[in-house]
Amino acid sequence: MDSKAFSDASRNGCAKLEIAMSVSIIIPTFNEAGCIAETIDSLRRQKPREIIVVDGGSTDDTLAVAHDADRVLTSQPGRAFQMNAGAQGASGDSLLFLHADCRLEAGALPALERTLARPHIAAGCFSMRVEAAGWPFRSIDACASARVRLTGIVYGDQGLFLKRDLFTRLGGFPRLNFMEDVFFSHTLAHQGRIVVVNRNILVSPRRWQKVGLVRQTLTNWTLTALALYGVSPDRLTAHYPPVR
Repeated sequence: MDSKAFSDASRNGCAKLEIAMSVSIIIPTFNEAGCIAETIDSLRRQKPREIIVVDGGSTDDTLAVAHDADRVLTSQPGRAFQMNAGAQGASGDSLLFLHADCRLEAGALPALERTLARPHIAAGCFSMRVEAAGWPFRSIDACASARVRLTGIVYGDQGLFLKRDLFTRLGGFPRLNFMEDVFFSHTLAHQGRIVVVNRNILVSPRRWQKVGLVRQTLTNWTLTALALYGVSPDRLTAHYPPVR
């Protein structure tokens, strides 16, 4: 084979790889009527294989507002149960778990696909950027990425992604009512590297604004430490009330 033919074949092989990869986005919801439509619309521009919304018993108009998703499912409450239900029905080669109040920077999904095509990568997430001005929020952004790089622990609002076959092999998220993201990423860290992709995930500041920036940050750190040292996540749930 001459060099031109080899080059053409290589390009065709890369193209086939890019076509073969596909992303199913799974969004757990509970009373997210105020933001889910905007989230779905912004994700549609990224051209994922599918967008799956899994509702955990909303009492507002979330189910009706989420009609533009490819699939809208229901499950028992709890993000772990909802995300597992969504993954079970997903058809993509890779899975992205996204909170309802988060959006992705343009180019995020191609970056996801390139990351998972690399060897020894178990999973990844995006560079968090809270949608609020000021150095305290930029510090939160930086600390979130540093946490992943140093400990391998990914919070749900960072957009955890991995290949579907690995997710299935590990049995999905642990059946917990709280901190399923921490424990699952801890398991993933034993499967390979967890990387932070250089594309932003835009996160709503609503929790920090309602609870208080310092108080919420200290709460996050404390609850994570307690859970990893053996305190039952179900006992910690009361200290992390939902914010809508």
